[in-house]
Amino acid sequence: MNKFVDTIKKFFKKIADFINGYDDTHNFTCDICGREVFENERVCDKCKKELPYIGDKRCPLCGRKVSEAGVCLECKQKPLSVEKVRSVFTHEGEAARLVVRYKKGNRYLYRTLAELSEPLLIKEFPDCDLVTCVPMTDKARKKRGYNQSKLLAEELAMRSGKLYQDTAVKQHETNAQKTLGRDEREKNLKGCFHIVDRKAVKGKTVLIVDDTLTTGSTVSELANALKRAGAKTVYALTVTSVEYKDAFGKPPKKGKPPHHVREKRL
Repeated sequence: MNKFVDTIKKFFKKIADFINGYDDTHNFTCDICGREVFENERVCDKCKKELPYIGDKRCPLCGRKVSEAGVCLECKQKPLSVEKVRSVFTHEGEAARLVVRYKKGNRYLYRTLAELSEPLLIKEFPDCDLVTCVPMTDKARKKRGYNQSKLLAEELAMRSGKLYQDTAVKQHETNAQKTLGRDEREKNLKGCFHIVDRKAVKGKTVLIVDDTLTTGSTVSELANALKRAGAKTVYALTVTSVEYKDAFGKPPKKGKPPHHVREKRL
């Protein structure tokens, strides 16, 4: 009897896996507006045009949107440990909502975000040897059900023909970073990443993939660990970046523009 029940369970699991796999690869509605699409698009043309793409006016180091060309004040004061970061969108509007939905349980959106990010990867990082993700602790991954950074990194690697590799583990839980400035985040993350295979990264150009760049502390800490393990160059690619986030924990006063705008007036 138990054998028969097990057989039935396996049969229905195969059906469920097939349906889930089909849903992952076939899209019938726009993931933003919900309108019906006819060419397996994940985001319709109308919504794509309205997304907050970062154009040419970006900081050449952290990749954030800036008002005028040149290195932003945050990077002049304290540059990140990666050689270059690029983000597809500013973290606002529908782009921000897509990322938040993805992190809060809409796992299937990794394909959508990878599709939107692939052109930037190909344009900006043709020389990367391998793609990696920001690791999570087992506890955090089980709580969410997946590592959003890993799903996105694996999909981007597959689409671009790059090698994907898990390069690091997160050794301990860290406090929530939402309310922390950059200095506090750096202290919070200090020493939390461990490189699992130093030979795999030695002499390589590594691309870290994550969903959002806020202060950049996470990619910096991981980049430091990769460089200590012998990585030649470390880049980072995120779907969105916060256009202005005071890197030193001091929110700007009301009515005052961000530092990278004010510096031009001084």
